[in-house]
Amino acid sequence: MSVTNIPEKVRIRLWGKAAGCCQYSGCNEPLWLDSITKYEFNAAYIAHIIADSSDGPRGHPTLSRQLEADITNLMLMCDKHHRLIDREDVAGHSVERLRAMKSVHEQRIEIVSGIADDKRSHILLYGANIGVHNSPLCFADAARAMIPERYPADIHPLSLGLKNSSFEDRSGTYWTIEVEHLKNLVNQQVRTRLKTDEITHLSVFAFAPQPLLILLGSLLSDIPAVEVYQRHREPTCWKWETEPDNFKYIVTEPKEVAGPPALIFSLSANIEEKRIIKVVGKDVSIWRVTIPSPHNDFLKSRQQAQSFRQQMRLLMDLIKLRHGEKEVIHVFPAMPVCLAVEFGRILMPKADLSLRIYDENKVLGGFVHAIDINPDKTS
Repeated sequence: MSVTNIPEKVRIRLWGKAAGCCQYSGCNEPLWLDSITKYEFNAAYIAHIIADSSDGPRGHPTLSRQLEADITNLMLMCDKHHRLIDREDVAGHSVERLRAMKSVHEQRIEIVSGIADDKRSHILLYGANIGVHNSPLCFADAARAMIPERYPADIHPLSLGLKNSSFEDRSGTYWTIEVEHLKNLVNQQVRTRLKTDEITHLSVFAFAPQPLLILLGSLLSDIPAVEVYQRHREPTCWKWETEPDNFKYIVTEPKEVAGPPALIFSLSANIEEKRIIKVVGKDVSIWRVTIPSPHNDFLKSRQQAQSFRQQMRLLMDLIKLRHGEKEVIHVFPAMPVCLAVEFGRILMPKADLSLRIYDENKVLGGFVHAIDINPDKTS
């Protein structure tokens, strides 16, 4: 049977199962659109897994005739991969290998197309320079981390970072420029679209100095529906895993309130108290949030992030109760990017104390004052 003689209803079903894209593993090329000219036309080939003749590629004495128009034996392919499997590398493309490609592709399409409309989420990417390292953010990695719980509402992410910034975080103007830029972009790209319900959910992927991450969280607040993701080192990805067994955060209070409060987040690494005293002074009341063994890849699950938010809301109320309404909390963070954003999100401008946030910079010799959040509370 010629490919052109495959019944139209079978062709339509195949196009639907493939979502109009090449089913060869790793290709996924749209077969109805020229990527350069954007001109729309049919560029698809229908390939047989078992050839429709016994002497064809992967032909079989009896199955070739039986499966010649069977949708389970057909794949939608681009020209180059059709040529590859039927001419250039027949031996390298067994029936089993092609069936596996077809199955994986069609399962992925079924999952994505079956996601309900209320699972749409706009991807927000925020990156700023950390020392001499630029941000490792991209839309594709973010989309993979979301699916199947949510899926991108738009192929264009909300990108908030300064592109190709020449400023490093040791520069005197770095913090001023980054803070103003971030505030402006959140207002322009996020808040206006939240007000009109164009955005109903945000998926946040960020990689920046921790004071800016806390600021980002405070600008987003906990009012809109937001999920903040964490980039894992092992394996390198943003996708949430299962919650570790017996995980807990440890909050230690000062023995007595003898001076301004300092809040230390010893989560990614340990921070010694003498480094805080060097900056704030010896008359300081130190509050600490830590875990049994601080390290930079402990945050694996969304449950850990949820528990952090819950405990930090209680902690902020307790610090205000102990120190009064007019104090400023000196914040020294060594924490995952996700939790830095989440800490900013739980802040309540009218209720919580002002924050003076420090950044550790080895070039400058330790912790330095970076930004203030809610400074009007102290006036």
